[in-house]
Amino acid sequence: MDLPLLRPATQADTDAIADIYADAVRHGTASYELEPPTHAEMAARFEVLAAGGYPYLVAEDDGRVLGYAYAGPFRPRPAYRFTVEDSIYLHPEVKGRGLGRLLLKRLVGEAEALGFRQMIAVIGDGKANIASVRLHAALGFTHAGTIEGTGFKHGRWLDTVFMRKALNEGVTAAPDPASLPERRFRNER
Repeated sequence: MDLPLLRPATQADTDAIADIYADAVRHGTASYELEPPTHAEMAARFEVLAAGGYPYLVAEDDGRVLGYAYAGPFRPRPAYRFTVEDSIYLHPEVKGRGLGRLLLKRLVGEAEALGFRQMIAVIGDGKANIASVRLHAALGFTHAGTIEGTGFKHGRWLDTVFMRKALNEGVTAAPDPASLPERRFRNER
């Protein structure tokens, strides 16, 4: 596989995104959803993140979406505004080829450029040897905790692993008043 084009996702990508996610929901344990959301639901979820200014990327090759990654709010309360949670999903045919690494690296860079201070990975079925845990660790995320048995899917209990990565100056400096989270907060008050 040649290097794919990484670009901002658009509403036109949401059907392909929905199909990739549907496969992950049906066959995987990264997502704890039991039924795939409809294409309309995935389009609505995309719109919420796009309206909030959060980074949402797709990897494309010859016009085909191979994977996607986005950062969204970690929690809805305003004090969490500098922390984002990442999500990455790949088409099953391209897993294990380094595409997740390309997407996550670019996503981290975009979140930093917007002024976020921390990225959290909430990894379903988070055993230490699974690809998502290894990927996040390779890009500087550190283990922040495991909650055992948080989900039940495909006939078994699943653990959730939390990993974190400091962005920009992390918690060592005051918030940047020009950052996206701070500007949005001032406008909402």
